[in-house]
Amino acid sequence: MTDALRQEIAALATTLVVKVGTQVLTRDDGQLNQARIDQLARQLHDVVASGRKVVLVSSGAVGAGMGRLGMTQRPTDLPRLQAVAAIGQSILVEAYERALSPYGHHAAQVLLTAEDLDHRSRYLNARNTLLTLLELGAIPIINENDTVSVEELHTTFGDNDRLAAIVTNLIRAPLLVLLTDVEGLYDGDPHQTGSKIIHTVERLDHSIYDLVRDKKGGRGKGGMASKLEAARLCTSAGENLIIASGRDIEVLPKIIAGEVVGTLFLTQCQSLAARKRWIGFTVKPRGLLQLDAGAKEAIQRKGRSLLAAGIVEVNGLFAKGDIVALRGPDGMEIARGLTNYGHEDLARIKGLRTSQIADILGECPYEEVIHRDNMVVTSLAE
Repeated sequence: MTDALRQEIAALATTLVVKVGTQVLTRDDGQLNQARIDQLARQLHDVVASGRKVVLVSSGAVGAGMGRLGMTQRPTDLPRLQAVAAIGQSILVEAYERALSPYGHHAAQVLLTAEDLDHRSRYLNARNTLLTLLELGAIPIINENDTVSVEELHTTFGDNDRLAAIVTNLIRAPLLVLLTDVEGLYDGDPHQTGSKIIHTVERLDHSIYDLVRDKKGGRGKGGMASKLEAARLCTSAGENLIIASGRDIEVLPKIIAGEVVGTLFLTQCQSLAARKRWIGFTVKPRGLLQLDAGAKEAIQRKGRSLLAAGIVEVNGLFAKGDIVALRGPDGMEIARGLTNYGHEDLARIKGLRTSQIADILGECPYEEVIHRDNMVVTSLAE
């Protein structure tokens, strides 16, 4: 069954980012499922044959390494986990190259860390590289560089759902497709009789987040919670997102035909400029500012800058020019922006009127803590 809205979205999606999860790509024993990769390669070819370009964000490196080494449990210590990923990465890319070559496509391995995209020049270089690969007719196979990514150093994306959303924003692809082991977002427990797929989400709010019921364990790092976060990142920047089953061997052709499969998350705004995408949805915030209700209202509904008077609490170690996240009284993130003050000065002037800043700091270099031009609203007012 086709849908007019989905047909329109598919028609405008000249470039797709597709993310496939570990649970889809591997068998129960942890080994790569080559038949599944072959099926996916054929679908990627169908997308390209339709006149579109496609980028693949693929999990599976750790799972592939575990299978090659005969491991039955995912390593828990960082050096062993990174070593297993290094072994598995070559196996994963080789599998894609073998599957894509009969269709005349080449797999182009691209390994990223969050640090690569934190710096504006490296961010633009990554964008240019991906766009050039697409122009050359290659299919970029993107994964996090697990061998050097370390959470403590802020160099990890957290999971490939978020990485896929960042790549979508990076190349301004109109549509992100998350292929997973479930058919979409359900209105209840997917394992309970009577639960139904929600085919369209027009707005991400508490009622949608409350539906998340992730399971612990397994080989993957993601889950429905991370997919909703990816949906937030994409729809807030002007893109659409679909969560669908990676085990459907025709899922991508169905999507580009406008058929109703999975769950469609509709964009919440017009497409953002590249710099605002980088500020709001790429760089990992170095700090967190808790705001009062008045400041939240001013930012979300009135398009105002952030003043010191609206700050209730300052968390993190950050300097002037770093990106910080802004949260409302309920703890939900509402925006991100470039701060004009470091954490030490902000801790001293939080809650003060602008006219009082000079009395505390000896000067008032900026009236705004974050100017509106350097801020991106990441969650719309409900």
